[in-house]
Amino acid sequence: MSRAESAGSAREERGGRRSLGFAETFAAIDLGTNNCRLLIARPARRGFRVIDSFSRIVRLGEGVSLSGELSETAMLRTMEALKICAEKMARKGVTFSRCVATDACRRAGNHEQFVERVRRDIGLKLEVIGTDEEARLALTGCLPLFSKEQKRALLFDIGGGSTEISWVALPEPGGGNKPEIIDWLSLPYGVVNLAERYCEGAVFRDDYEEMAEEIAERLRPFEESNAISARVATGEVQMLGTSGTVTTLAGVHQKLPKYQRQLIDGYRIDFTSLERAIDQVADMTLDERAAHPCIGPERADLVLAGCAILQGICRSWPVGRLRVADRGLREGILLGLMAEARRHRGRPHHRNRPCAPAPQRRAQ
Repeated sequence: MSRAESAGSAREERGGRRSLGFAETFAAIDLGTNNCRLLIARPARRGFRVIDSFSRIVRLGEGVSLSGELSETAMLRTMEALKICAEKMARKGVTFSRCVATDACRRAGNHEQFVERVRRDIGLKLEVIGTDEEARLALTGCLPLFSKEQKRALLFDIGGGSTEISWVALPEPGGGNKPEIIDWLSLPYGVVNLAERYCEGAVFRDDYEEMAEEIAERLRPFEESNAISARVATGEVQMLGTSGTVTTLAGVHQKLPKYQRQLIDGYRIDFTSLERAIDQVADMTLDERAAHPCIGPERADLVLAGCAILQGICRSWPVGRLRVADRGLREGILLGLMAEARRHRGRPHHRNRPCAPAPQRRAQ
């Protein structure tokens, strides 16, 4: 079974420390531009215990940057994956769920028709969320990985159609406050539409450098607005990345014979090692990328576009070390659902609300 399409059965605990105290089953679907991913979990002593999962590359947003609409082929691919998600949820007796769609559906002119087809044919209610909600959920899902040593953090998620970057203020050690998103940026480039912008087919080294420079240029106003580099220079900033790009590079760097989440989630990699891993991927042929156990055929053509986005981020803010997160939106959804269920114990099927403070402003 490939990394891109998996049905996880390993029991693993994620999230915070509190449990609900009663037996319910929760599900979260994150439908992005490139991936359709599901987590099913039950409350546990330290947050929740994953009882099933699923991930498939569907490329829902393929061509949206050019046509402005979801294609029929992409919608059918995605609906097949969503059917599997719905079947798994039914088998596990899910009682609370939330299914969110992000950039591809935000941008597509025909997304409402797609949402209706999913509701009618599969029975899932897709919620198209904004970039602010996406940033809050990712922060909530990644909270356990932040270090207590630094007061500021850059959290980013390289998606298929956009890259979300949050500038976060972390609470003082022992303080009761929650992290606060000071500012966030939704960069309109992810691995799918950046690749479509530069080339037809797979991305290679010839396009890579120009891509990285464009991303760095696009980040300049966000830097100027927040003066992040000044805090980077004094060692106050940590960097955390949640995306297939960073998890792939962590696997490549460790020379893993297969993708192993327990060796990836929370892994720290310095920028020099990150650069070496990117160079290794850039020097591979398409067949070599497809054969690599941490890349695979589904990611082989687009992985270097993600590396270019990552390189642009690292050049803009040379923190020196990156922490890798194989978690994010889905975990944030689950923690929100459980918090909502705790507040409404005994009342059926309440949808979650944001679990992290709302951002104060948005960079353009």
